[in-house]
Amino acid sequence: MKKGKILGAAVMSALMGISMFATAAFGQQTTSQESYRVLIQGPSADKAKAKASYGARWEFEGQGFTTTVNAQQYQALLKNKNLKIERLPELQLGVNQDAASKLAATAVLSDRTPWGIQAIYNDPNIASTSGGSGIKVAVLDTGVYKTHSDLAANVEQCKDFSQIKSPLVEGSCADGNGHGTHVSGTILANGGSGQGIYGVAPDAKLWSYKVLNNRGTGYSDDIAAAIRKAADESVRTGSHVIISMSLGSSSKDSLISSAVDYAYGKGVLVVAAAGNDGPGTNTIGYPGALVNAVAVAALENVQQNGTYRVADFSSRGNPATAGDYIIQERDVEVSAPGRAIESTWNDGAYNTISGTSMATPHVSGLAAKIWAANPSWSNVQLRTELQNRAKANDIKGGTGAGIGDDYASGFGFPRVR
Repeated sequence: MKKGKILGAAVMSALMGISMFATAAFGQQTTSQESYRVLIQGPSADKAKAKASYGARWEFEGQGFTTTVNAQQYQALLKNKNLKIERLPELQLGVNQDAASKLAATAVLSDRTPWGIQAIYNDPNIASTSGGSGIKVAVLDTGVYKTHSDLAANVEQCKDFSQIKSPLVEGSCADGNGHGTHVSGTILANGGSGQGIYGVAPDAKLWSYKVLNNRGTGYSDDIAAAIRKAADESVRTGSHVIISMSLGSSSKDSLISSAVDYAYGKGVLVVAAAGNDGPGTNTIGYPGALVNAVAVAALENVQQNGTYRVADFSSRGNPATAGDYIIQERDVEVSAPGRAIESTWNDGAYNTISGTSMATPHVSGLAAKIWAANPSWSNVQLRTELQNRAKANDIKGGTGAGIGDDYASGFGFPRVR
């Protein structure tokens, strides 16, 4: 199967609901008070002049620099024939009523090992989880509730790439949304003081990189910078790093695409949500659709044809590339539990929500657990192991799912055992 992805030319949004893939906010009247994030490319001298006038948020070698300008400044830049100006549009969450109805946190934990944990461990009676020691998981999302009793011991890095005035704030990653805390819990929640919830790999460490604001939106240059930062930190610390991104867009972005390639080349495994635009074909989102990212589809706790069923909301890949067990752009690679997933929330309590956002951290946690047990492996070897485990647990339920490599579930559902 081939792997494709869907990222917008600029901003990402968290894929947290049954139908939550981002949609661009275009077609609105502009005023001089509006601000735009733009990528500026061109000859060195002209770029230097623009940088002196507007400042630079991020420098991307070979791809120009980004900055924020108002509408009047944007129009002035467009008139400069020596410069290429690319506007990075902000994407918005699209939440349907079903998804919104689930966003009510509860202090009462219903299950310390929710159905997704039981499924990925292939053990309906599992009482606790283990694994992931020495592995760092960089969660690029809305941040994390650092003092949550099930997460506090795991937080190792905390960085904010979403602030308007400063491109990077060290030690800051407050989650005013809840989404980032939820996906972090699925990856590595440690059970708290004996009464909390468990994630897949509770011994892994969390690098919480806040790239989305509290509304769940963020610009592609900030996300690309965070991806590169995680890769550089992997090299600096000599650590195995997994980047987990439960975010996406329907269009491909050059900054994020090159950042994913950069990270993969540095030995990082990149895992990303497929999107929530199913069950139609070729609906997979970026960055999940990129060849060097593992795109994850969502399963629900329903048995069909003897296996779990792919959720209707889960984005599908390209039917033309199904059956070949080759990942190309716009392919789903694997699938994991994604509907009605209970996890940690940003008020210290718990919440149950749905989306490929929730499937992605199951795979990120599994990857951390496998890598910790096989520290000599490269990211490529780790990815191959995920694929092999998925092949051993084929998914045949849901629209587009079938025997072998299909465009709905990919290679299948990788599990601990």
